[in-house]
Amino acid sequence: MKKIYETETRFAETGDRKIAYRSYGKGKTILFINRFRGTLDTWDPLFIAAMAKKFNVITFDYSGIGSSTGTMAPDIALVAKDVKDLADALKLGTIIVLGWSYGGLVAQAATLLYPNLVTHSILLGTNPPGKNKVPLEPAFLDVALKPLNDFEDEIILFFEPKSETSRAAAKVSHDRIHKKIDIGKIPSTMDVFQLYFSGGDSFREDILNLREQLKKTKTPILVISGDHDISFAVENWYPFINQMINSQLIVYSKTGHAPQHQYPELTSKYIINFVKYTY
Repeated sequence: MKKIYETETRFAETGDRKIAYRSYGKGKTILFINRFRGTLDTWDPLFIAAMAKKFNVITFDYSGIGSSTGTMAPDIALVAKDVKDLADALKLGTIIVLGWSYGGLVAQAATLLYPNLVTHSILLGTNPPGKNKVPLEPAFLDVALKPLNDFEDEIILFFEPKSETSRAAAKVSHDRIHKKIDIGKIPSTMDVFQLYFSGGDSFREDILNLREQLKKTKTPILVISGDHDISFAVENWYPFINQMINSQLIVYSKTGHAPQHQYPELTSKYIINFVKYTY
């Protein structure tokens, strides 16, 4: 585990900005795409380590977020250009995208906008494009917009507070993440939050008709969700996934918004097998 914590931050030159990234392991590249307020430091190191046994895992900060320069775009399709620009800068011909939460919206846009680049799409704790029936719960906004979240906030946001198993997983995941984290890099102002919200609004407005495109794409898509996700309810996938061509849905019971942090090794095994056996 020591090596995981010591991986250096590098910078990809994209012409008008520098995208901060870290690289772990060898193999086919899988690009981790951040949640709302996520940075290079907010992925569980055990999940990264498990995935890096089979893949070259690349984590990165969006433009204008964390250690990256530039400005974050208020539109998901434009944010997805970070994925393409980073892949181009690193001379990656094809990639797998893995998006968590807001990053799942970005991953879906990248999958559909750059079909020759993305071979597989892994969506964690997120929702389909367009209008969905089940909204986020008020508890999410009550906690998510605090300038700084403590451990109890993390349980509410990412785990299932009513489950002792989930709470225990939250503690060990929190401890792994906080062995080395730069809190000052985490977005904390309403001006920046609004850019994320505008991106979410554009995804729901769906001017590019991504919802219909997602139904038709042949790119393999794996959705992994908790049964009680207060921000992106898994129920929104139920009437949608059977209209898709090449997708799978995994739901963990007594689990919240971060299934890969509650079950990092199990989740990595599902993803590894999915990529191995789908095309």
